[in-house]
Amino acid sequence: MPLPSLSAAILSHMIAINNVPPPPLCSLPKLKMSKYIDYGQLNALCHMRGLQSSQSSYSILSAHNMFIKQYPKIFLKKKTRLPKLFKQEEKREPTEGTEELQPQQPDDSHNIAIHVKKARGGPTLYEPKKLEEKLAEFLDILKKLPIYRTLREHRTVWKMLKTIPDLTSQLTDEHLKTLSRSVISETWVKGSTVVGNDGFYIILKGSARPQTKAYKDLIDENESASSFIPQSFQGFVSNEDFKNILAEMHTPSCDPMLRQWSTFGTLEVTAQTESDTKEYSVITEEDCEILKIPAKDYVRLKSENIKLENKEKMKLIHKCPYYEEWPTLSICELVALIKWKKFPPGHVIVESGKIISFVAYIYSGYCNIYRNIVGLMKLQPKKVKKNQKLVCMGKLNEKESFGEISVLLQVPFTCTIVTGKEVEMAIIEDKDLFELDPVTKQLMLHTAKPTFGHLKDEDVKNVYLEREQKKEWKNFKDKTMKNSLYYNGIIPGFGKWDHCWTSIPRNLKDTLISY
Repeated sequence: MPLPSLSAAILSHMIAINNVPPPPLCSLPKLKMSKYIDYGQLNALCHMRGLQSSQSSYSILSAHNMFIKQYPKIFLKKKTRLPKLFKQEEKREPTEGTEELQPQQPDDSHNIAIHVKKARGGPTLYEPKKLEEKLAEFLDILKKLPIYRTLREHRTVWKMLKTIPDLTSQLTDEHLKTLSRSVISETWVKGSTVVGNDGFYIILKGSARPQTKAYKDLIDENESASSFIPQSFQGFVSNEDFKNILAEMHTPSCDPMLRQWSTFGTLEVTAQTESDTKEYSVITEEDCEILKIPAKDYVRLKSENIKLENKEKMKLIHKCPYYEEWPTLSICELVALIKWKKFPPGHVIVESGKIISFVAYIYSGYCNIYRNIVGLMKLQPKKVKKNQKLVCMGKLNEKESFGEISVLLQVPFTCTIVTGKEVEMAIIEDKDLFELDPVTKQLMLHTAKPTFGHLKDEDVKNVYLEREQKKEWKNFKDKTMKNSLYYNGIIPGFGKWDHCWTSIPRNLKDTLISY
């Protein structure tokens, strides 16, 4: 009976390469002796008399006890090294005719700027700026109108404001950077009354006395039991001298005096009443330079950020398939209730058979959709066990929503939703959704659909059986190929297998894999 063309080609190729010599044998690597074992003691223990002799039990027991005592000696102990004692070397007195070596400074003989500074009594370019110089530079910048400041000057103001704890504890870095572009400095003579209910004030120079001892946060309107003086200015980073000065300048809690870098005022725009005016007012004890952050600028910044955020939320909802035909007014009602939330990869958002507590709109990332199915697992040739498994039926990608039907109708989910990677969502909680007007809720029920509600149990079974059949067929192919190569004298992973597989032509490899 003639062989098929494929079998004949494989057989002829195997006969042709049967005479190929096997690859050369590789020598075994040399064993490295451990540096933690005393091989002399180990050899002595191995040849100890009395352990293997057929003498009395007493001699064997004594040899065993001796072995147990000598056994710990085969392990070498690490030598503990004590730290070295450093002796302070005495400084040598310079001999006559010699001078102490000093660090060389860069050659500034040709730099005209250095000569001008020396002639005017100022520091050179290589000397660090002192605190007074930094403060003077900061005050000079604040004296300018914000539109006349350079980028470097704006950055200097921003860095200075970041060192004030009362600002950084309540404002984000981005908000502080924006507000630093509009701050100004005001000069107040001795005995002036500064009303701080229209902005947030920082004393840069001089001192002042508050009219009341109550202190309020920049933003929160609730009174606090703490004193009027907030946390002191902590100084420039990398300026140790300034930190020492601040430590000496610490004001005790019983002293209500506001000194340099103290703060007062608020960033909330409120109706000006007589009690509020006194609460935020201070009286200058000497001529003062006070930095002011207008409350109106902060309110305008907050409103702009809210507008941008609402615009992003509206754009997200409008791109979801269920909301493409929604009117703008109805979407604005949902935007007012939205909160942002992030979920890590592999987080189970809702399980099958449970009611979800929010409606979600995926902003970034994706979620996998799983359905439960009861499968059979083989234990013995004639025994099987029922096992519940999750079958992945699809994904929820960006600009898609879920949970509307489950929340409004209180219907359990028919699938399990798990995040595939980090997912950021805009969510509306169920308690907020129930407070919507009936028209918006009916519109949501009319346009939304259950998440993967079109799937039936028969569809899930078919997907599960198809994947299981593919898995079994792959295992069967791998086993058959290994057995056929084994019976032809080529064992996978040994000897001629690697050389045989690399020598097979590409078209024959593809044919074997397709089978």
